[in-house]
Amino acid sequence: INVRDLPAITLGQSSTIEIGDVVLAIGNPFGVGQTVTMGIVSATGRNQLGLSTFENFIQTDAAINPGNSGGALVNTFGHLIGINTAIYSRSGGSQGIGFAIPIDSVKDIAEQIIQFGHVIRGWIGIEIQSMSPELAESFGLNDTIGVIIAGVLNNGPADQAGLRPGDILRKVNGSDVHNGKQAIRLISRAKPGTEVKLAIQRGGKNIQTTVITSERPQVRKRPR
Repeated sequence: INVRDLPAITLGQSSTIEIGDVVLAIGNPFGVGQTVTMGIVSATGRNQLGLSTFENFIQTDAAINPGNSGGALVNTFGHLIGINTAIYSRSGGSQGIGFAIPIDSVKDIAEQIIQFGHVIRGWIGIEIQSMSPELAESFGLNDTIGVIIAGVLNNGPADQAGLRPGDILRKVNGSDVHNGKQAIRLISRAKPGTEVKLAIQRGGKNIQTTVITSERPQVRKRPR
C-alpha cells in the first residue's frame, strides 16, 4: 500500500495471557459494520479441535460471529494479542466459544512468510498413534503419557537417528507428550537443521536421543 503515516496497533505478548483476562473482539459480523464485543480469556493452548494440524488457540467467550475472522482480539491496554479465526457453534452464530490465533504465533508465521514465502516447520518423518489406557497397559506403562511411533520414513531424520516403529515417544525437548497433535506441534517448533531431544521408551527401557529436524514437506495438490 503506497500510503504513509498509517496508525499501527501495538503488538502484545500472548505468552503473558492468563485465564480470566478481559479481552475485546473487533470485527464486522454479518457485514453490519465495525463491532466490538467484550469477554474474557476462557482457556489458552486449545487444541484437538479438528481445525488444523497445528492448533494452539486462545479460547474466549467474547461474541465472535461470521465476519469476525481476521479481526483483532485485544487486551484492556489495546494491545493486539490474537487474531479471531473460528467459533464452535451449532447454530452458526456465537455461543460463547470463540478461538483466536495467539499473536506470538502470528508474528512467527508472518516473519516466515515474508522471508521464505511459506511457513517452515520442523519435521522428523514419523507417523504417530495416540495412546489409550488399553494400549498403555499392553505396553506395561503406568500412565498414558506418550504416543506410539507407528511408522518411520525410510532414511528420514527419525530413521537416521535410530527410531523404530513401536517406540513410545514420551517427551519432546523436556515436555510431556499427551497426544499426537501436540507431539507434531512440539517437533514443528524446531527450525530445520536443529536438534530435538526425545525421550523414548523401547521394550521397557528409557532412551534419550536427539534428532536433527528437516523441513516439513509441502503438501502437493493433486492435478484435477
